[in-house]
Amino acid sequence: MNRYPLWKYIMITVAVVLGLLYTAPNYFGESPALQVTAGKSTTKVTSDLATRVRDSLTRDGIAATTVDLEGAGDMSSVRARFATTDAQFKAKSALERDLNRDPADPDYIVTVNLVKNTPKWMEVIGAKPMNLGLDLRGGVHFLLQVDAKATLETRIKGIQASARSLLRDKDIRHAGIERNGNQLLIHFRDAATRDAARNALANSNADLALADAADGNDLQLLVSLKKEALTRVVEEGVKQNIATLSKRINELGVSEPVIQQQGGDRIVVELPGVQDVARAKDIIGRTATLEFRMVDSSITPGTETTAQIPLNDELFTEGRGAPVVVFKDVILTGDYISSAQASFDSNHQPAVSLDLNGDGGRKMREATRENVGKKMAVLLKEKGKYNVLTAPVIQSELGSGFQITNMGTSTEAAELALLLRSGALSAPMEFIEERVVGPQLGVENIAKGLHSTLWGFVAIAIFMIIYYQLFGAFSVIALGTNLLFLLALLSMLGVTLTLPGIAAIALALGMAIDANVLINERIREELRAGNTPQAAISAGFERAWATILDSNVTTLIVGLSLLIFGSGAVRGFAVVHCLGILTSMFSAVVVSRGVVNLWYGRKKKLGKIAIGTVWTPGITGAGAKTSAAKK
Repeated sequence: MNRYPLWKYIMITVAVVLGLLYTAPNYFGESPALQVTAGKSTTKVTSDLATRVRDSLTRDGIAATTVDLEGAGDMSSVRARFATTDAQFKAKSALERDLNRDPADPDYIVTVNLVKNTPKWMEVIGAKPMNLGLDLRGGVHFLLQVDAKATLETRIKGIQASARSLLRDKDIRHAGIERNGNQLLIHFRDAATRDAARNALANSNADLALADAADGNDLQLLVSLKKEALTRVVEEGVKQNIATLSKRINELGVSEPVIQQQGGDRIVVELPGVQDVARAKDIIGRTATLEFRMVDSSITPGTETTAQIPLNDELFTEGRGAPVVVFKDVILTGDYISSAQASFDSNHQPAVSLDLNGDGGRKMREATRENVGKKMAVLLKEKGKYNVLTAPVIQSELGSGFQITNMGTSTEAAELALLLRSGALSAPMEFIEERVVGPQLGVENIAKGLHSTLWGFVAIAIFMIIYYQLFGAFSVIALGTNLLFLLALLSMLGVTLTLPGIAAIALALGMAIDANVLINERIREELRAGNTPQAAISAGFERAWATILDSNVTTLIVGLSLLIFGSGAVRGFAVVHCLGILTSMFSAVVVSRGVVNLWYGRKKKLGKIAIGTVWTPGITGAGAKTSAAKK
């Protein structure tokens, strides 16, 4: 009646072993460390840098526990661990001095952080410590405002280039296209041509708002984005910036950053464990924007004819491809690039092979079809400044895959490929809020949360054992496994634990023991009804299950509502709360009954069970039973 089959005991044993294994990494702590990453988009991190770091630390007499090259490709970095924070900060000064030729324009960035001491074999199987939020670990919090005006400007530039290409392909002649804020003015000489252009543009892009205008004999077509399209452009720009920031944040060595949208045009960035605000701002702010534009070959920079640059042209004088005069129309930006690799052209000269997505390939074909033999400039916009990376000659019509030639050396080709793969921001961003949480405050929060959970557990255990005796001890064992399973799940899923999350853990303990109280009281009711101990145990667990399920499901619904509609700390609480409900149901019903069955299930003639005082109606004082006496 009260015996589990072997497979259930094996399941419980495996669950407990996995819980112990995946909870264990949280007890290994962290070591002070430095992470060395590229300070420029063209700087590469290789094994040679790890050797330079070791040599620098040896010269300065600073002992490092380990110095390793981590990551691969664009995400590579050198990590050095130290025994003390004093050695960590001494090493930071030494490496910044030895690795950078110009302190004002560093080649490498040295970031102070903490590295988890989890054994390698645990990391291989995915056993990692829980991620801690700012309030527990300390770090920096940024609120960034996306420049919606610049986002719209970029989109209008793209529409201008598309409109010019479309009208040319449709053989619709116009008298010029110019920008007026967030509008395009297309000039025509007759109404019929303007009508044809309006129809062509309307069919090609449903987001465009078209209106006729006139200035004397000059017929105009006003082209702008619809209101809903304007909103969508900003939203897409924010999402693209979030994706790009996720790549760049890796340079700070943050293992559990929080990057999420807030409102329509703001982004929240939280970097636990990072204390250097200036360095973090520099890394986030230097994400580059790439642009492909055609070179105006009619003007030679540096000659007298450049005294006045045409209205639709721009002169750039910085970068290895400068000086050069390019058209303002943007062919495409770096976000259309799916991959970029250093290679060699047909003459075995260094080149860069590019692959574009579908839209990018179409735009490139349209732009280069009639420009074979002309130059196309690749521009890098970084911190508001443009650099001309290269201005190669278009050898043939380009599509989704093509090469950029005339790269000079293999090193320059590799550097350009790295830049093109690094991602692009759709618009600049401004820091409007920054906050630093000290690590000492985090330590205090962890200590307080740990003490509250620990003493809460102890208080519950004492009460249960006194009130329910041996069954109370079984309940405490189930409660302990519930806490074990919850911590293991938080570690396995990579959930970021915050102070509200610790509150949810404490709440989960109270809810878990409630299920055991229901089971114990049901067993007592069965004993009062005259059932034998074995029958009372079986009926108690079975009849309590429906009540436990109902109460937990209703609570889970509330937790899921908080998870779906909440944000920030509310979501952190909801995640732990929902996981705690699931683990408490498993531990209270499966684990608790497994322990009871293991203890009492083998006794065929069970005369009594230790479940505390069983109060029988009408019998008080000395007549009260302390256990079931029927066989």
